[in-house]
Amino acid sequence: MELDRYDRQILNILQADGRISNQELADRIGLSPSPCLRRVRALEEGGLIVGYRALLDAKALGLTLMALIHISMDQHTPERFSAFEAAIAGIPEVLECLLITGQAADYQLKVVVKDLDAYQELLLKRITGIPGVSGVHTSFVLRRVVDKTAFPMGVGS
Repeated sequence: MELDRYDRQILNILQADGRISNQELADRIGLSPSPCLRRVRALEEGGLIVGYRALLDAKALGLTLMALIHISMDQHTPERFSAFEAAIAGIPEVLECLLITGQAADYQLKVVVKDLDAYQELLLKRITGIPGVSGVHTSFVLRRVVDKTAFPMGVGS
């Protein structure tokens, strides 16, 4: 899908405020509401906009400990990886699971929990019990320096 400046502006604005009204969105990009809405629908149907979400405050929810976990697998087979990925997808504390290269690990997980006790329970009772997990290395997040959800959308490009 070829994006013009209006499409890029729409994507930038919606990433910052997914609840903006179509009228306000149209006003901000300099289009009338009908063509603006057609463009938003086309971006949705084209798969560029895949959903709308509320961003929550983890600390306000009592989730004060974030960790990055590097997981090593015992076998590098599609079946082993698929089974691991299916198991990890069912753990609510896992915010992100990335298959990675360039490390001794195969996966990097980003998890959030209440405290160190909750982390220990998550690790020992749920993650290390997944068949194929042969190594775990954890780093605890001290502070989020950059925490974005928006993808860069150069309006002029």
